[in-house]
Amino acid sequence: MSARRVRVGIDTGGTFTDVVAVDEETGHTTTTKTPSTPADPAEGFLTGVRKVLDLLGIPEGEAGGAITAVSHGTTVATNQLLEGRLDRIGFITTEGYESVLEIARQSVPDGYGNSYFWVKPPRIVPADLVRTVRGRLDHHGAEVRPFDRDDAVAAARFFRDAGVTTLGVCFLHSYANDAHERAMLEVLEAEYPGAVVSLSSRVLREYREYERSVTTLVDAAVKPRVGAYVENIRRRLDGIAPGVPFYVMKSNGGVLSAAEVVHQPITTMLSGPAAGALGAALIAGTAGFRRVLTCDGGGTSTDVTVVIDGEPTLTTEGSVGDYPSKIPMIDVVTVGAGGGSIAWLSPEGTLKVGPRSAGADPGPMCYPSGGDEPTVTDAHVVLGRIPPHLLGGEIPLSVDAARAGLAALGRTLGLSLERTATGILEISAWNQANALRQVTVARGLDVRDFTLTTFGGSGSLLACRLMDILGLTRTLVPPNPGNVSAFGLLTVDVRNDYVQTVVSRHADLDLDRVKAVYGELEGQARAALDGEGFARDAQRMIRTADLRYVGQAFEVRVPVPDNDLAAEDSDTVAQAFHAAHRQLYGYDFATDPRQAVEWVNLRVSGIGPIRRPDVAELEPRDGGSDRSVTGSRRVFFDGWVDTPTYDRPDLAPGDVVPGPAIIEEFGSTVPVHPGFVATVDRFGNLLLTKETD
Repeated sequence: MSARRVRVGIDTGGTFTDVVAVDEETGHTTTTKTPSTPADPAEGFLTGVRKVLDLLGIPEGEAGGAITAVSHGTTVATNQLLEGRLDRIGFITTEGYESVLEIARQSVPDGYGNSYFWVKPPRIVPADLVRTVRGRLDHHGAEVRPFDRDDAVAAARFFRDAGVTTLGVCFLHSYANDAHERAMLEVLEAEYPGAVVSLSSRVLREYREYERSVTTLVDAAVKPRVGAYVENIRRRLDGIAPGVPFYVMKSNGGVLSAAEVVHQPITTMLSGPAAGALGAALIAGTAGFRRVLTCDGGGTSTDVTVVIDGEPTLTTEGSVGDYPSKIPMIDVVTVGAGGGSIAWLSPEGTLKVGPRSAGADPGPMCYPSGGDEPTVTDAHVVLGRIPPHLLGGEIPLSVDAARAGLAALGRTLGLSLERTATGILEISAWNQANALRQVTVARGLDVRDFTLTTFGGSGSLLACRLMDILGLTRTLVPPNPGNVSAFGLLTVDVRNDYVQTVVSRHADLDLDRVKAVYGELEGQARAALDGEGFARDAQRMIRTADLRYVGQAFEVRVPVPDNDLAAEDSDTVAQAFHAAHRQLYGYDFATDPRQAVEWVNLRVSGIGPIRRPDVAELEPRDGGSDRSVTGSRRVFFDGWVDTPTYDRPDLAPGDVVPGPAIIEEFGSTVPVHPGFVATVDRFGNLLLTKETD
């Protein structure tokens, strides 16, 4: 039996599956990649496990004793929603509220002036699959009208007879009292035991009926597929490493055991992007940077987020595709600007890039079995920005195929090959820059105050151009940038979030009620962490609250002391709200007694900490950056120039690489443009800066 103890992180992306293993004794990391398998994502996952075991020299028969845990980031739920692959779903709600999905919200995209013909997004449940039940609670949870069991039985039998196997239940004010929803579940278990059911009081115990209804229905919609996917991996993983703990990344920046994820599938919506943000936050923080913009470029999309003081920002105002989701998630903005993003012509004849992607199958035109439309990757390979192969030669790329595709597009536009390729990259760079502005400028932050951290297979290819567009002074590129999301999976604590709506003006706040609710939420969090195997003295509770000015439609989240709350503590929370409101919106009413503050939601995050891997320092070496020069090739920047190529693993702390240069490693490439310089720090990060006179 092997004496080694390793943890494995696996991130399944649209094009590649990334794998990182960390030795818990030495802190040494081993990385690899393998093409994703969209038809069966579990196949790419298991191939990645086998590849990393082979690199570690661990036979499959000994893997069960060597691997202490496997953590996984997946896009199964996200892709199902984005692609609209939803089975028929039934919706059970309170009598009189059958049109809540149709009414939705009066939220017009892009402003009214540009939306004369705006049509609301399609309902997740058609009107003929909505059934109502008599019974009513008020907003305090008191029963106004009793639950009607006959209506409930009729609804259950209707869906059973119609063959609708997935159901969402959302009754009015069930966030305050879940008695009626529990009664509905009892009826469904008796009348329709084969149904998959999600209750709003278990998915999102928070007010706003429309968002709670849609969030519950999304949870129900993805539950069968996520459950089957996770169970499939769990079963097949047992064939390689029997009994190894298996965790799945959640959108809130934590992980959860696979056994529990099947009951909370909506929590995996932004699984992969969340892991990348956390991995980048740890790497950049270790290097001394506390205000960071993460830019995770993959084959299909680019995900960006903000990290302040080592923590990615969270939101409950996110959405996936057309569907709002109120669950806590890392505040990620995704744009269809990845390596596989397709360049195409609009009906007006203008060049567009994305959001359609060639993905892993068929892939860009330069791939061995590539598609028939040019992509961002094709533009990079034609301009010499990336070598004519990927993954150290595992995937050869055809420069001729890419040139033919871009030349045909260029003829339509009346542009040369070089101008067509650079135009594609320029549009992609501006798409990414706009996403970075959304998570900074739109949140009241100055983008120039941050260090950009680029990773993912394609994340660093446009780093220099992003610095020019946004006025950034520095970009950090971690070692093995294509595997940062998988590395992030190894840095993640077990985390569960709980919320309870308790609306009250600050001046009338019942502190005993607030303390009681926090106690209930912490009790739920501790019970969940007990089930995950964390001792009580290791568990950590984080309290927050959502506050607003009376009359506002949205709230601002602020921290709450974890002591026995006194009046002065609640006043401190209100002052923190004023400050946060000013930072976000540019004003506050801290000195205006006419504008009252209102508490809306109380939140608790239960944390089960894990040991994070160390970020290793590189050994110093003599010889300077020249030791890592592997040759040169013609690369197009402002013109064609003979450009040296560097092997990144041969670079050492203190090495300086002036542009123009191409720095290559197994999973990614960093073009250093003319006028820029890359410096290697003691952790092996590349720091891109503008050359100084």
